[in-house]
Amino acid sequence: MEENLTPMIAQYNAIKNQYKDYLLLYRLGDFYELFYEDAIIGARELNIVLTKKKISKDKDIPMCGIPYHSADSYISKLVSKGYTVAICEQLEDASQSKGIVRRDVIRIITPGTYFDNDKLKTGVVSIIKKEKTSLLPI
Repeated sequence: MEENLTPMIAQYNAIKNQYKDYLLLYRLGDFYELFYEDAIIGARELNIVLTKKKISKDKDIPMCGIPYHSADSYISKLVSKGYTVAICEQLEDASQSKGIVRRDVIRIITPGTYFDNDKLKTGVVSIIKKEKTSLLPI
């Protein structure tokens, strides 16, 4: 484990460890940020700039971000390419918190569960065959 991480990156790492197979959109103010390998994938798939973030005195990591107010279109692109996305939100007002803002994943979006966007024409259907019943008394 890396030493001397910023509190925000330490929190991100703890959350990401619970959602290793998902692209984690981590809310920071008005943006959802992606870090490490998620950032490389996100920048490539969304055609956005890959930049870096300082996580300790002498180490940077890959980073990219999307504005939260237009996140649906970016999420739609990722999901349509087969990725599963975990949405990590701030659970308290940053101006009211002392120290690091509490965050957690509030939603997992998969190609089979993303119904919020008309552009994606996917879904999951379940059919259950019931036994035929008679309405006549026996």
